[in-house]
Order: sequence, then C-alpha cells, then structure tokens
Amino acid sequence: MRQTLMKTTLASAVIGAALAVPAQADVTVASWGGAYTMSQQKAYSDTYAPGGINWVNYNGGLGEVRAQVESGNVTWDIIDVLPHEARVGCDEGLFEELPRDVFTPAADGTSMDDDIMVEVPNDCVVPQIFWSYVPFWQDGAFDGNAAGNPSTIADFFDVANFPGKRGLHTWGNATIEMALMADGVAPEDVYDTLSTPEGVDRAFAKLDTIKDHVVFWSAGAEPLELVKSGEVSMSLAYNGRIGAAVLSEGAPFVTNWDGQVLEEEWLAMIKGTPNADEALKFLIHASAPEQQAGQAKWITYAPMRKSGIEIIAANEPWFNTGVDILPLMPNASEALSQKHLFADPSWWSDNGDSISERFTAWMGQ
Repeated sequence: MRQTLMKTTLASAVIGAALAVPAQADVTVASWGGAYTMSQQKAYSDTYAPGGINWVNYNGGLGEVRAQVESGNVTWDIIDVLPHEARVGCDEGLFEELPRDVFTPAADGTSMDDDIMVEVPNDCVVPQIFWSYVPFWQDGAFDGNAAGNPSTIADFFDVANFPGKRGLHTWGNATIEMALMADGVAPEDVYDTLSTPEGVDRAFAKLDTIKDHVVFWSAGAEPLELVKSGEVSMSLAYNGRIGAAVLSEGAPFVTNWDGQVLEEEWLAMIKGTPNADEALKFLIHASAPEQQAGQAKWITYAPMRKSGIEIIAANEPWFNTGVDILPLMPNASEALSQKHLFADPSWWSDNGDSISERFTAWMGQ
C-alpha cells in the first residue's frame, strides 16, 4: 500500500507542478567524483532550469545509505550506484520505487524502460551509463610481429604469437568472463558455463596460460602507465580511462572491442528523502535521451538509452573538443559488432564471493 501511495504521490507531484510552484528545494546527488561527476554536472545540472543541484562524493557501497535511512536523517536525495547495489538497495527498501510513466520517452515514443539496452532490474532505478573492461595496447607495440596486431580476446591470452606481459586487475570481474570467451565459449553461454564447477575450472585454466606473464594493477590509471612504459604489451582497462587519454592527451592507444564486458550504472532515489518531488523531477531530466547523450560530450562512457546513442550518431563530431566520440563508445555499433558481453550482476551477486576468493588465491600462486 505504501509503495502504491508513494508512486501516486510522486506522479501527482510532477503532473501538478504547473498548478503550484512551491519553494525550490535543493537536491543532493551522491556520485563518484572526478571527471565522471564533472560530466554529470555539465550534462544534467547545467541544463536543469530549476537549478539547486548539489553534488557530493562517496566511495561506493550502501553503508551510508543504510545509516541515513535507518536513522531517519536522509541528507542525500539521489545516489549513483553500481548494478549490484541497484538491486540490493531496492530489495532492502533503501530506495524509493518510482512511477515509470513519467519518464521521457524516445523520439519515436518508445518508453524509457524499453529504450535501455539491458533489462531494467526494478522500479527503483533510472539509467545512467555503460562502461566496460577492454583489452588495449599502444600503437606500434606489435610492429614487426609475425602475427600482426591483436584483434580478438583470444589474442590477449596468446603470448606465443603476441609476446609481452599482460596487465590484469586485482579482482576477477570481467577477467574470468573474458577467459572463457577467449577459450571459445560464446558470450550467451558464459554465465551458464560459469555456473558449473567445470566451467569455473575452465576459466582459471585459461588464466593459467598467461599467469607467468601477468602484472597486476588496482588503480584505474595504472594500466595506462604500464602500457605506455612498455612494461606490458597489452592490458585490460576501463574504456573511459583509455578514451580520456586518447581524447585529452593524444595517447596512441588502440582499443580491442572484441571480448569487452560492459557494466551498468544507475541512479536511484533514497528512501525517505524530504525532497522526493524535486528529486523525481531531476531524475526525469537526467534520464532523458538528450541528457544521456549530453554526458558523452565530456567523458567516453556511454548512454544506456538507445536513443541517446542515436542522438550522438546523428550529430558527430560530438565530444566537447569537436572530435568524434562514437569510436570510443562501448555500446556503439562498431564496438557491439564484435564479440561482447553485458555483465550479469545477479550472477556476481550469487557467486562473487567464491570467485573473488579463488582469484585472490590464484594471484598468490
């Protein structure tokens, strides 16, 4: 009953906005900081006519959200969350359920939820961005190599034909999925395969083939330095880090989209916020196709909405410096035309602890 009442109340607030104009309440959004939050401010706050949007940084997780909700002292209104937290937070009642019919459809009338490239996990979230793990190398690193340049995820694991060390993150997310794709498992079969002991063994057996050639990294800037210095010939990295280096610094990095693993990012409204009406209005604005596309003017993470990608494609060069951005977008047609996988947060929620323990043990062997 309360969920129904909240949905009705939120919808009524939006519909009735033209009839009454109450005092504007500031809306506080918790996000990750740095260039990422800057891109949100440029795309969302700077284009939001009512104004009054405050941004604060947080380090992830739901601990602070639980503390605010349980104490009844909610000081954040909206939070940018990873896919696991998007599901857990809604299941635990930490986020408000949102009316779906108030959000901006695509130009052809497609509803927001049907305009997203993955299934919406619940009614608590609205789309934010896709980012991905990808292999990359520095242009020229394989000049004179008998096998030429790498072109597939299998090449990342082939140190005989593509010599040199490999950069890997210190956690197993995406890495084990890539290992299976490199071993010939079709993307649509990866999580079914990983749901068996034999499938997990197969992934780690593939990782064993490069174990003696691995340099581990933990901070997002590290793989770029490893590749730039020549300490590794190829590395996995966040696509946004690679794109920023290419666009802002002219770095000669080459992204291999084959085998990429795409991850979700969502916005949610915190349960019990006293600014629910204004927070919903801002979520409607931030999730609209134009704002989704607008964020890509400032960072190489991609809109989750298909119509956002279409806006970019129709208006290249799109990046704020006047260059094309689609070649660096993980969900543009060029990137998705190659072997790829949308990460399964539900699978990682069920299996992440055991995989992480085994991956940590594997690193120390």
